[in-house]
Amino acid sequence: MIAQLNGRLLSAGIDHAVIDVNGVGYLVGASAKTLTALGGAGTSVTIHTEMLVSEDSIRLMGFASADERDWFKRLTGVQGVGAKVALAILSILVPDELRAAVARADAATIARASGVGPKLAQRIVNELKDKAGVVAIGGGLAAMPAGGAAADAVSALLNLGFKPADASNAVNAASDDLGAGAALDALVRLALKKAARP
Repeated sequence: MIAQLNGRLLSAGIDHAVIDVNGVGYLVGASAKTLTALGGAGTSVTIHTEMLVSEDSIRLMGFASADERDWFKRLTGVQGVGAKVALAILSILVPDELRAAVARADAATIARASGVGPKLAQRIVNELKDKAGVVAIGGGLAAMPAGGAAADAVSALLNLGFKPADASNAVNAASDDLGAGAALDALVRLALKKAARP
């Protein structure tokens, strides 16, 4: 499984980029926002990836952040949402905007994406509301960390089966103790300890 590529951007199209890693050109599908974030040809880039394997093809999808990759996986887990539709959604909404739209049950915002009708947008909201990373607390919204190691730590806890609110609270508490710039492994270790406390 290829999880990340570090290399040089050779070229970019409407929905893909070619990244040279030690002389090998990897074709990766990508959202418009990721392609914009990569910059121009010749730029050194790091891109998070997800490999899609089907009976007749193997495709590599690329993302500017681990958070965007996680949302791609969540979206494609919804019935009727394939890679093309997921990229279309991520082309108009960054992960934080998508997280907020799902938390607010704002299907209309998601329906702005190409290939997403009102019914599909509503299904996305319904199926992802518990995985959005934003939970209602006392009438307000508590957001998970927006990016960087903290967001990756939350993702790690979610993958271990923690609820979004518990994962967010544990990582926020760990971040407060460790301070800005804490390493991912340290954040995860401390967050797990905090989550285990009564």
